[in-house]
Amino acid sequence: MSELTITLLRLGYLVLLWVFVLSAIAVLRRDLSPRGAPRASRAERRRAEAAPATAGASAGAAAAPAPARRSGPTRLVVTSGPLTGTTLPLSTASILIGRSPGCTLVLDDDYSSSRHARIFPQGDQWYVEDLGSTNGTFIGDTQVSGPQPLAPGVGVRIGQSVVELQG
Repeated sequence: MSELTITLLRLGYLVLLWVFVLSAIAVLRRDLSPRGAPRASRAERRRAEAAPATAGASAGAAAAPAPARRSGPTRLVVTSGPLTGTTLPLSTASILIGRSPGCTLVLDDDYSSSRHARIFPQGDQWYVEDLGSTNGTFIGDTQVSGPQPLAPGVGVRIGQSVVELQG
């Protein structure tokens, strides 16, 4: 081999090594940074801003959505895992699930990611979405690849925990 070929191989190897190091640092930063807390604050601000808007609406418009909300699920319940029995009331805000302290439901589980999944309403339907977790999110035995509709009573496995929507 010529000296030019060896030099190009060395430079390619060096670039590849730096790409690996920088990607490892990015993953560590994402897992260790407390980015969840500001997001929770924004969600609380959105809820606070939405409350006066609903109070200012006419009585007929405010009464119409209430029966639709009662007919659907009203809480998220942990049915299996270390936090069995934990209940979260459902509102119009999404529920972030993971190990990060900024999550709505904080799992003390080595098999869940810092920001593992989110359960969110869209229209009158609830959806579950995996947020790029390492071990995946499952509805039954099916791995969630994108936003999937979630029916009440159906278990969602996140690490060692199972959560479900209940009425």
